[in-house]
Amino acid sequence: MDVLATADAYWRAANYLSVGQIYLMDNPLLAEPLRPEHVKPRLLGHWGTTPGLNFCFAHLNRVIKERDQDMIYICGPGHGGPAVLAHAWLEGTYTERYPEVSQDADGMRRLFRQFSFPGGVPSHAAPETPGSIHEGGELGYSLAHAYGAAFDNPGLVVACVIGDGEAETGPLATSWHSNKFLNPRRDGRVLPILHLNGYKIANPTVLARIPEDELLKLMEGYGHRPHVVAGSDPAAVHEAMAATLDTVFDEMGDGGRPPMIILRTPKGWTGPHEVDGLPVEGTWRAHQVPIDDVRRRPDRLAMLEEWMRSYRPHELFGEDGRPAPEILSTVPDGPRRMSANPHTNGGELLRPLVLPDFRDYAVEVKSHATSPTEPTKVLGRLLRDVIAANSSAFRLMGPDETASNRLSAVFEVTDKAWYAATLPTDEHLSPDGRVMEVLSEHLCQGWLEGYLLTGRHGLFNCYEAFIHIVDAMFNQHAKWLESSQKIGWRRPIASFNYLLSSHVWRQDHNGFSHQDPGFLDVVMNKKSSVVRVYLPPDANTLLSVADHCLRSRDYVNVIVAGKHPVLDLMSMDEAVAHCTRGVGVFDWASNDEGAEPDVVLACAGDVPTLETLAAAALLRGHLPELKVRVVNVVDLMRLQPSSEHPHGMSDAEFDTVFTADKPVIFNFHGYPWLIHRLTYRRNGHDNLHVRGYREEGTTTTPFDMAMMNDIDRYHLVMDVVDRVPGLGATQAHLRQHMADARLRCRIHTREYGEDPVEIRDWAWPY
Repeated sequence: MDVLATADAYWRAANYLSVGQIYLMDNPLLAEPLRPEHVKPRLLGHWGTTPGLNFCFAHLNRVIKERDQDMIYICGPGHGGPAVLAHAWLEGTYTERYPEVSQDADGMRRLFRQFSFPGGVPSHAAPETPGSIHEGGELGYSLAHAYGAAFDNPGLVVACVIGDGEAETGPLATSWHSNKFLNPRRDGRVLPILHLNGYKIANPTVLARIPEDELLKLMEGYGHRPHVVAGSDPAAVHEAMAATLDTVFDEMGDGGRPPMIILRTPKGWTGPHEVDGLPVEGTWRAHQVPIDDVRRRPDRLAMLEEWMRSYRPHELFGEDGRPAPEILSTVPDGPRRMSANPHTNGGELLRPLVLPDFRDYAVEVKSHATSPTEPTKVLGRLLRDVIAANSSAFRLMGPDETASNRLSAVFEVTDKAWYAATLPTDEHLSPDGRVMEVLSEHLCQGWLEGYLLTGRHGLFNCYEAFIHIVDAMFNQHAKWLESSQKIGWRRPIASFNYLLSSHVWRQDHNGFSHQDPGFLDVVMNKKSSVVRVYLPPDANTLLSVADHCLRSRDYVNVIVAGKHPVLDLMSMDEAVAHCTRGVGVFDWASNDEGAEPDVVLACAGDVPTLETLAAAALLRGHLPELKVRVVNVVDLMRLQPSSEHPHGMSDAEFDTVFTADKPVIFNFHGYPWLIHRLTYRRNGHDNLHVRGYREEGTTTTPFDMAMMNDIDRYHLVMDVVDRVPGLGATQAHLRQHMADARLRCRIHTREYGEDPVEIRDWAWPY
């Protein structure tokens, strides 16, 4: 049997297995005529894209075997699960991972029954699927993931099948530009295969309907050499695909534009041509389940059996259900199998970062809260040395904001990755750069996900307000991590680290559009096994938190830290202890030692912490007899009960820190209700009053922003007067004094365009 005949046999076997997964729960080899009870009561799955995916797998396997090519695939089309599962089963990897799904008739029955079935497996390329690093449930991210996997992976080819529905999304359209950031001397290669089958769920797709010359020009404009493989006759398309792949893999090494393939085949190829007189193959009707109501209609049951027998399963599988020798002969060996390639289980390849001692970058603090430092500028020096020590395993991603976020020290040892044209006026651009900057948060997120999932490390820095652009991508990655943690053969990968700077409280110059801390709320919706949120209030705590996050595994770590000067609060030893605790009392700012506090001033975030300290100083000056405890929260998860999060505090510990019955004024970086969500079951929750961002913002001064949202020092003192029993009746003068101070500051900003000097230059006075 020649190579095209064996490829066709593999394709037919994969198609048969795919149809079986969608429809059958028994009688997998059609050893007897189909009966209604052999068919699942609920038919779920997507057939339309599946035969095209199976076709690609068959031909890519030939290339792997003939060229001994290291290759993985990214399955972009949504719900392509039947294909990737069939592929993994035929390669034997599925049985290696799940021995109960054996490579025989009983295992085939289990493979069929579990698909989209209660207690079974999802209908897309989920973490449970060997060989997958891309979920495929949400569309648009396949090509970004593919390039992320290829960076720093010389010799690896990432074949990325892109559905034509997915090609209509914004993230995918931007992802075509990733080839300007890939260095073929140092990185692997990406082979995009744009699979045009013409339809989405109910509508035609744009790229399938535009004239072919226009499509070719579009792909050429993106910097590719497009090759077209088209048709519906299997023999002709097999021949064309084999020849094209040989050309494409030859072109990959010739130094020219990177090749890509446009594959045009009918939607639901090889499926039913029509059902009840309506066309199915080649139309949107083939998208999901081409033949429905199979259990109740004998004519449709017969149609399903005819369809499945059209693949000639007796030629493809022995009586025991094992794939025929000619099919197994097409399967690459060991780790060359795409479903068993170690790059698709990145934890197997992961090596710890070589990390310098973060204490070496400490800011000297001679006294608490008296001198300022730019925290992210200090972090930049640490990241510089992390990059230098890990020249092929760490990348810094960001949407054109590395310098803006004060991380410029990294450019002392590396440049920005750039493989397009350069001008004499350009700075820090190089094909060998370790910093990835592109003005697309989607690309930064997708690149880093692909990079981490294949066994490397990185950090994504972004303006806080615009990290919302990747809310859905974060959701998908967090779900992937949560699922992966339950799968024994999935090895832990490096955590996804976000650094959110240029945050809500110091976006006074850009205004209301740049002011939104709500990503924290999105993150906190995810399982405690996956997410962590840190709000270090100064440079030394930021260093400690960053070191911890870079060492961690299988988390999404969100760090919120300002790039503007903030007061240095703690020495490095104090910072390490404070971050280890996650929450702690600022002894030096409190005056309740050895006594019950009258009020607790709590804070989380750099600007809210500054204003809380200033309020504590005002209270000490005006009400020296008032016992004030200042509590700072670095690890937001500490506020949850220990039963809800591994970092959480027990009720007894929470009461010790915050008290069970005293007023707590909590000054928070984000939206106030998040703190209430985290603490609603705690003792004394009725005594908790949270200040935070209230969707009040504009282009104004930093302190005016604080006043607009009532997180400023003067309003915090007013809150204390209002909420501490006995003060309301005796401290009317103090309250009025604080209200007048706010008014004076507001007038000053309107007249001079900046905050009063006593605000700008405030330092801890005691």
